[in-house]
Amino acid sequence: MKTTFLSTKRTAKPAIFRHVRGELPIGQRTLLMGVVNITPDSFSDGGLYLKPENAVRWAQELAEQGADILDIGALSTRPGSLSVSENEERKRLLPVIEKVASHIDIPISVDTYRASVADDALQAGAAIVNDISGFHFDEQMPDVCARHKAGVILMHIKGTPRDMQLEPTYEDLLEEITAYLKASLRKAQDAGIERDRIMLDPGIGFGKTFDDNYRLIAGLRRLTSLNCPLLVGPSRKAFTGQFSGLPPHKRQFATAAAVTLSIVCGASAIRVHDVAEMKEVAEIADRFLQVTGDN
Repeated sequence: MKTTFLSTKRTAKPAIFRHVRGELPIGQRTLLMGVVNITPDSFSDGGLYLKPENAVRWAQELAEQGADILDIGALSTRPGSLSVSENEERKRLLPVIEKVASHIDIPISVDTYRASVADDALQAGAAIVNDISGFHFDEQMPDVCARHKAGVILMHIKGTPRDMQLEPTYEDLLEEITAYLKASLRKAQDAGIERDRIMLDPGIGFGKTFDDNYRLIAGLRRLTSLNCPLLVGPSRKAFTGQFSGLPPHKRQFATAAAVTLSIVCGASAIRVHDVAEMKEVAEIADRFLQVTGDN
């Protein structure tokens, strides 16, 4: 007898995600995006990979652990964080991207909301742009991505990193996020970015309360109506430490629970710090969906 759970059938379209260097399959299994933070102040691992050689070494390790995408960022977007100059962002970012692109054969995503930085990163070897503003912070970003034929990840954020967690409120959480992402998709379409080059990210922890994050995960299926694969990033976020009180680097078990829920509720890709551990988690969740006939 067929078993169902939380209406888990994956409906994300199309079945591939294209980027500068090729394409990735969507729906066969959950894709893993490994995080490389080249910052002194990221909430989880700030300072660990600020030196280029450490960042490249960590990227290599994530690739060996099974990452499908490497997400490299040089600008912290933790709650309350302040921006740095574009020159400083480039100085941190470009040497690492160039080195990783020449040594590791998996696509690099550049985590930036600045069009000029994205332009330079794509020339240096990045294949995907991960924009936390979903094309809302820099009006030049859609054209830059279109010109390079980059894959794009368009995220929802309420406010800015500096103020997003100062009492975020919604009249209708999923309706507001859906409307925001629809606007992001229109910006992409107007620039000529094809639908199979787009992923959407509902922005766990970016202008959401802890309970909002749970409601958002539960409502992921509703966002698949936008006909783009969904990437979800719950890894080590504050809500995963709500009950244990553990610091970010010790939240693997709570992250595993959030990752499982995200996959079962509709995520096609997950952004994580602990790739090896979350690969095992994803394999179990993927198998569950296959066996129950909901994948």
